[in-house]
Amino acid sequence: MTTTTQIKTLVVLGADGDLTRRLLLPGLASLLGSDWGDARSIQLLGAGLSDLSDEQWRQRVGDAFGEGGAGPRVSRTAQRSRYRRCDVTSVEELESLLAECDGTPALFFALPPAITARACQALQQLDLPEGTVLAMEKPFGTDLAGARALNQLVGTLVPENQIFRVDHFMGRSDVLNLIGTRFSNRLFEPVWNNQHVESIEIVYDESLALEGRAGYYDKAGALVDMLQSHLLQVMALLMMEPISRIDERDLRDAKGQVLRATRLRGAPREASRRARYTAGTLDGRKLSAYSREPGVDASRRTETLAELTVEVDTWRWSGVPVVLRSGKALGRPRKEAVVTLKPTPHLPTGLLGNDTSDQIVIGFKPAGLALHLDVSGPGDPFDLETVSPSAELEAGDLLAYGEVLAGILDGDPLLAVRGDNAEECWRIVEPVLEAWREDKVPLDTYAAGSSGPSSWS
Repeated sequence: MTTTTQIKTLVVLGADGDLTRRLLLPGLASLLGSDWGDARSIQLLGAGLSDLSDEQWRQRVGDAFGEGGAGPRVSRTAQRSRYRRCDVTSVEELESLLAECDGTPALFFALPPAITARACQALQQLDLPEGTVLAMEKPFGTDLAGARALNQLVGTLVPENQIFRVDHFMGRSDVLNLIGTRFSNRLFEPVWNNQHVESIEIVYDESLALEGRAGYYDKAGALVDMLQSHLLQVMALLMMEPISRIDERDLRDAKGQVLRATRLRGAPREASRRARYTAGTLDGRKLSAYSREPGVDASRRTETLAELTVEVDTWRWSGVPVVLRSGKALGRPRKEAVVTLKPTPHLPTGLLGNDTSDQIVIGFKPAGLALHLDVSGPGDPFDLETVSPSAELEAGDLLAYGEVLAGILDGDPLLAVRGDNAEECWRIVEPVLEAWREDKVPLDTYAAGSSGPSSWS
């Protein structure tokens, strides 16, 4: 279901923050510069605690827009945008901000979870314009109880179909390629089950280190920043049942079914691993240990590499281990989903070489598709070797935040995380978070620029 009221104003709460500059504004520029912008105009209103004049704000917007797109609509939106210094937890200041909106607003909370909750409490005291959309950055809440409380709170403000829990991974063309790869190729669907699949890995290892994000990252860590949100959503897309059509109800119902059936594969000590990078060399530059990064509180024991092994307890997937992993400052970036098939039941006597498992590899950033298959090698046809036919997948026209903003401004929650699904993601990881807080799982270390802890296989 989409909202019937057209959004006229995008209000960015926390507009003076890093997320707005790096991701949100370039994404908006890519949207305005696309065919979408031919039929739409949008008023941009920024709000934050910094003392910025409209001129300073427009300069920021123009610089950020330059990273995402160009054209007259992009320039016009930047020139018409306004900024207001605003305490978003103040009822009076929010009321004054909303009064400046042209038509129906979409409020984008580019804020930490705790401030988002306080801003929503203030909004309870106001009469929001009909059709108002609320868009909230991840993480949605800080734990299961917090997510439930926040869901109840925002549910008093607007209907569920006007709440957009933003996961920009769902706006990336390389992730959305999962749907096309699975459901438009007869080759894959017959083997997409526990009768043929031995294991699944979803990995997002980055060479990037902290990059000045201690204010957020040190309170979240790799598990909350990546696995609890992004990678569980990718898993749900990869393992969901076939759907009849691409709409928000069918897609989000199918994802919810996967998440509700997801369990840790054993106790947290067996099903999870965590580590933190120490000093090392990455791409020729020396990196200090994470614990010595500016803004980091070493006593928090925040992990920069997290791994979970889960299982989707359904008829289709029962018994298949699913490994979710993400880390920072790693020497070999690896961003892919790997579906490993079971070995063939019998290898005829006389075939020589390693009988390796067939694999389907779906790459993210860059997007690609590869198959790892055993075939007869050159020379002796009875000698086996592994070949990897592959294809590059084209990127979409929009940046990830452009796709997300298109849904928000059109009132289509297809790519948003539904409230019950957000809660399920917290339910899955909560036993691990508790075990980590109680130090029941060791915090391993790895040198920046390495492939991870030497004790990890």
